[in-house]
Amino acid sequence: MKKGIFIGLATLIVSLTSEFTFAAIVDTVVTQSKSMKKEIKAVVVKPQLYEGSAKRFPVLYLLHGAGGKYSDWLLNTKDKEAVKKLVDNFGIIVVCPDGGVTSWYFDSPIDPTYQYETYVSKELIDFVDGHYRTINDKTGRAITGLSMGGHGGLYLGFRHQDVYGACGSMSGGVDIRPFPENWNIAKRLGPYNQFPERWEANTVINLTHLLSPNKLAIIFDVGRNDFFYDVNVALHDKLIARNIPHDFTVRPGVHNFEYWENAIAYQMMYFSKFFEKNQK
Repeated sequence: MKKGIFIGLATLIVSLTSEFTFAAIVDTVVTQSKSMKKEIKAVVVKPQLYEGSAKRFPVLYLLHGAGGKYSDWLLNTKDKEAVKKLVDNFGIIVVCPDGGVTSWYFDSPIDPTYQYETYVSKELIDFVDGHYRTINDKTGRAITGLSMGGHGGLYLGFRHQDVYGACGSMSGGVDIRPFPENWNIAKRLGPYNQFPERWEANTVINLTHLLSPNKLAIIFDVGRNDFFYDVNVALHDKLIARNIPHDFTVRPGVHNFEYWENAIAYQMMYFSKFFEKNQK
């Protein structure tokens, strides 16, 4: 378990890249979800190198938290250019989809308008791969997010290892069971006291049986004073017990964008190394 504080490294990444002119391009796109019969917005951030190049680029799907929307990662960081700088620095396309405010990235068994597992892991990917020069393979595709999106990053990564080669979470709600009254989870799965089997089957910490050592690259982190601290440590312990390699970091911080703006720099570095290793 890594408890070291490497804030200086993340600062160095940004400070070094700030010496250059960033020209990452942000597209706001409207995608179609056949499963939910509606249009859904997303932002696609392309590195400067994308234009005028014939090469294909890896993609990171970056999810927002409960109460948020597709534009959060571009609007809520203190440095409004933070994601664009990382995109240019690492040469990775970043896609931020709208997650329906409180979808938890499930396919809801009770609400046909909340089929966000199908949307993010099938429909959105088909759109992105059809409209952009991507590496259309799990070796060039990763997913992560914050809070509810951290749950989504690991939930979708664990369940769709044919789609994503790497997955992550920042301050993720990786065990939803301790929070039966929060964040509309009951509206997606039904009340915990009536449908406990749905909650048990759809919480990240109960999906580790899907994992085999070294088949999926996994990174997650949490702030020491975050209300999701205990469930993240429990997931780390369970992965250790099952001999599943992963990167886990605890650093000072709470559940806010100051923490996530710092954390995403480390995760982008991790995913960049994953992509580089698999494209050689």
